[in-house]
Amino acid sequence: MCADLKTQLSYFKVAEKQLKQKLGDAAAKKLTSEAVYFFSIGSNDYFVFVRNSTLPQSYNSKKEYVGVVIGNLTTTIKEIYKKGGRKFGFINLAPLGCTPSARLVSPGNTGSCLEDTLELAKLHNQVLSKVLQELESQLEGFRYANHDFYNSLMKRINDPSRYGLKESMRACCGSGEYRGMSSCGGKRGVEEYELCDNPQEYLFFDFTHPSEKANKQIAQLLWSGTPDVTGPYNLKKLFEHS
Repeated sequence: MCADLKTQLSYFKVAEKQLKQKLGDAAAKKLTSEAVYFFSIGSNDYFVFVRNSTLPQSYNSKKEYVGVVIGNLTTTIKEIYKKGGRKFGFINLAPLGCTPSARLVSPGNTGSCLEDTLELAKLHNQVLSKVLQELESQLEGFRYANHDFYNSLMKRINDPSRYGLKESMRACCGSGEYRGMSSCGGKRGVEEYELCDNPQEYLFFDFTHPSEKANKQIAQLLWSGTPDVTGPYNLKKLFEHS
């Protein structure tokens, strides 16, 4: 099970104290400032919309819900910055409405993308981009790389053969239509599931996660992509930046 963002932040604070005890304040501060803090977070906050087709009752609008998600992330970034962190990497939200799990529950069983869920992901990405620009202007020395995962994955969904893939709608592993049920490996009470012969041909390995081949392609874009794909820095430049 994944640790929530608040828990991960508490782990970081413990690690930062241990570094000071082991290395001394000066060396720990240098290490903390040179490190790159990478965030790939937010998808699970929105998958509740895929499952229920509605936001939690305590929220009045998509904008309000996105604001809370981004607000929690912003608070965490600022806490790490206070402890000396200066370099941050981000990957924005994928087109969540086009995953096999989303296609599984498409209206009329058409297998189309869920437009409302795509709208949520787009809104999250727009707000994230704006907040990162604001933080760059507000926090001295703040540097970041933000990969446009939404468009990177959408390009592979719409034209898989261009990227050496054959299947971009169905998952390699799972059950149900588009293998969109999260049953891969006999998990979650569903013992029977299908497994493809060649995962390298698939964009999605299971109900929502990209395959190893797709992840490798995205990782390369994260590391050395141009500013229109990963910007204003890429991860390679962040690590090189003193």
